[in-house]
This record gives sequence, structure tokens and C-alpha cells, in this order.
Amino acid sequence: MPADSQVYRSTRSSSPKTFSFEDAIIQGLATDGGLFIPPTIPQVDQATLFNEWSKLSFQDLAFEIMRLYIAQDEIPDADLKDLIKRSYSTFRSDKVTPLVQNVTGDKENLHILELFHGPTYAFKDVALQFVGNLFEYFLQRTNADLPEGKKKQLTVVGATSGDTGSAAIYGLRGKKDVSVFILYPTGRISPIQEEQMTTVPDENVQTLSVTGTFDNCQDIVKAIFGDREFNSKHNVGAVNSINWARILAQITYYFYSFFQATNGKDSKKVKFVVPSGNFGDILAGYFAKKMGLPIEKLAIATNENDILDRFLKSGLYERSDKVAATLSPAMDILISSNFERLLWYLAREYLADSDDLKAGEIVNNWFQELKTNGKFQVDKSIIQGASKDFTSERVSNEETSETIKKMYQSSVNPIHYILDPHTAVGVCATERLIAKDNDKSIQYISLSTAHPAKFADAVNNALSGFSNYSFEKDVLPEDLKKLSTLKKKLKFIERADVELVKNAIEEELAKMKL
Repeated sequence: MPADSQVYRSTRSSSPKTFSFEDAIIQGLATDGGLFIPPTIPQVDQATLFNEWSKLSFQDLAFEIMRLYIAQDEIPDADLKDLIKRSYSTFRSDKVTPLVQNVTGDKENLHILELFHGPTYAFKDVALQFVGNLFEYFLQRTNADLPEGKKKQLTVVGATSGDTGSAAIYGLRGKKDVSVFILYPTGRISPIQEEQMTTVPDENVQTLSVTGTFDNCQDIVKAIFGDREFNSKHNVGAVNSINWARILAQITYYFYSFFQATNGKDSKKVKFVVPSGNFGDILAGYFAKKMGLPIEKLAIATNENDILDRFLKSGLYERSDKVAATLSPAMDILISSNFERLLWYLAREYLADSDDLKAGEIVNNWFQELKTNGKFQVDKSIIQGASKDFTSERVSNEETSETIKKMYQSSVNPIHYILDPHTAVGVCATERLIAKDNDKSIQYISLSTAHPAKFADAVNNALSGFSNYSFEKDVLPEDLKKLSTLKKKLKFIERADVELVKNAIEEELAKMKL
């Protein structure tokens, strides 16, 4: 019998129906448009955290955390351990997500959590290497005794504002019985990000370059998930951060970095600062906090596309008409998809008297309102509840560039530390918190979500004035240098239209010999 934290329900459902972990992962998005969540967050006592978990490797810690959310009869211990081991064997660091401590010296306690040591140099590898193996595991088990014509195949469709696409492709390339289609906005991602996606030769991979914005791409993906006929014909699956497995895999590095920053000791004085777009990364921190990790605060760092910052200050969740193009393009979005998950927990706690079904009804009403009116207003109790766990900072382009420059000049461990622009948004927000708090006992962990090589223009513009700086020598890894020489494989979609995209997917599926 699975525990309450090992079954899943939709954030918009007012029915008692629950789903297995496998159903939630393979389906990705609920048919009512909601996102899958465990209605109960498992609790870990302080003795377990600091006497046992604090001593574990990243992989062993991931196993302990994931076991709480996945029933034994869905994935036995040995299989789960093997999935985790294979997923993180592709990383360049033994620690998987190493913490660079006291980057600016020992007076600020500013630590940078490097999440970019996976195959595509972005934090999304931490989740998507695992998700790729998970999809293959479930499909191979389903297909084991089926004849060729009856085997189940999964068509993964996702949208990317930069890093998700390449991380999804590298997680799924060559996997049996899985095809992957990634939509991205033409001309709105960096050249290296585009090269990483379009130069993968595996037959089961196809990129679709769409004229429009990331939000157009995301809307098309959601429409495809909502199309029951297309869905049942092609068995569509999700890898965007709407997929629960993405959030689950990211919870580990909050525990792991907390233990690194505090030498495994219990401390109520740790703050995490997270560059935030779709809210998936920081939501993993929320789960860690609610499981019992004593995080003092989770700080949302946004760029000029500041829907989350505005919401926390006003309670108004409003879709603006325009996406501002910034130096941190992966955060250039109008709607933060994963925020819906947080709203469900807040609605249940503060408005629904801990009633799961009532919480689903409330969230569904909010998002119907968003669809109809482009906005919704929440009760003051929701804002007060969110403020117990979260704070937020908005960072401009100028401040982003200035932070890259300042860190290059002032870092001591190591010297000339180079930030990518998304990490710079987080570090700028962290520096503000350090100044506001004026408390030397607080440890600040700022998440570094991408390698600086992925954002050459922003990094070069900030650092080109330094005579000893060289992008080729100081930033660009060897394997990224080779990308521009490889053959590209992409398909252009002339306008953001769901029918055009569905036709393109069907055309390409017919060519793939899965």
C-alpha cells in the first residue's frame, strides 16, 4: 500500500481520484490542465537529517529522498539505485552539484551551488538525465512481453527558453521507444543553446524552431496535451518542469548543499537564492523545507519579467502582454507554470481547511479566471502564507551585467570567478539580502544554473574591458567549441500555430524508425 506521499493528484481536481507515480510521470500534465502533486509532503526528523543524511553521497541522498515519493512496488530499491547511479554517472564532478564556498571571502558567507556539471552544462541535467532513464525504465517494463506492433511508444513534446531543450534531448537521445520534439522561439535562445539541441544526430530527436516567444511555444505544448485525440494516438509525454520527476530530482541538491555549507550541522541560518523563471527550481527548495530541512528563507530572484516578484508584493497574479528580452533569457517568461503547485498547497492550508478536493476547486477557479481575464487576485492569507517561506528580488539588465563584472573583480575563491547572467541575477539578489540582513551568522547559498559559456554575449559584454580576460581561454570548454562545426538538424515553423506543430510532429514521426 503506497504512503500518502507516494500517490499523486491534479492541482485542479475536486475529485478524490489519485494516480500512481508512473502515471504522473508518463502522463506529465493532468487531463484537466492541472499539475501532478503528492497531496502529502513526507516528514524527515532532525535526527535522521543530521545523524544520517548529512553523511551521505549525492547519489545515496537522492535515493533516500526519492524513496519517500515512489512506492516500493512501482520501483524496487535495486532498480531505483541503478537509475540514480546511471543518471549521475554522466556528470563531470564526483559531487554532482559541488558548492563553491565563500566565493567572496569569509566575511559574507556567500556560497555558489554549481548545478552545471552535467552533459549540457545546465542545472536541468540534474533532473533530465534521471527523467530520460525513468521513461525508458517504465516503457521497457511495459513492453517486455508485447509483440513488436503492440509496444507502447512515448512522444515527448516540450518547449524551451534555452536550457530545458538541450537537457531533455541529451536525457532522451537514443532511448528505446521514445521520440522527443522540442519547440523553441526562433532567434530567442543563445547560439550555443541552439547548437547543443540541433546537432544531436540521434534519429529519435527533432527540434522545431517556432516564430514567436517562449510563451507561444509553451501554450502550443499545453494545447497538444489538451488534445485528447492527438494524445491517445501518439501517447504524448512531458519533460518540461511541469513533469513531477523534474521537481523530485532537484530536491536532492538543497539537502546536499545545506549539509556542505553547515558541515552537516543543524542550523536555522541558511538562505537559498534561486534565479527563477518557471518556478520549478525553487519549488524543489520548498519541498525540502516542508520535509524538515531548516531553511530560513527561499529567495526568488527574477529579472525584468517579474510576475513572481509582483505577486508576492500584491497578491495579483497577472499575465502581462509583453515578454522583456533580457540578458537572462531562460527567465523571460510571462507565466510561471510551477507556481500553480505552490498555490495548491497554500490554498489547502489557508483557504480549504486541509481539504484536498476543495483546494483543487479553488486553484481551478483561479486558473479559469487567468484564462478568461488574464489575471486573478488571491486572499491576503495566501500572501502571508507564502511570505513565511519566500522573499523576492527583481534584478535589471544593468545590475546583471554589473554583478558579472563585480564578481570577476572581487572573487577570491577562486579569483576571477565568472558568472553566467542567470546566476548573476541570483548573486545580485544575494548581495542585497546580505546588506539588508547584516547578520554574519547567516549562510547564503546562491544557485548557479548554467555555465557562463552558454551566454557568450552577456559575459563578453560585461568582461571585455578586462585586458587579461579571454572567452576562448577562460570560459569555453573544449566540447562546446566543437559544436559549431557539426551538422544541424532542425525544422522551422513559420508561425506559432498548434496545427502546424502537430503536422510537423506527425511528419517527423513517420520518418523515425523507432
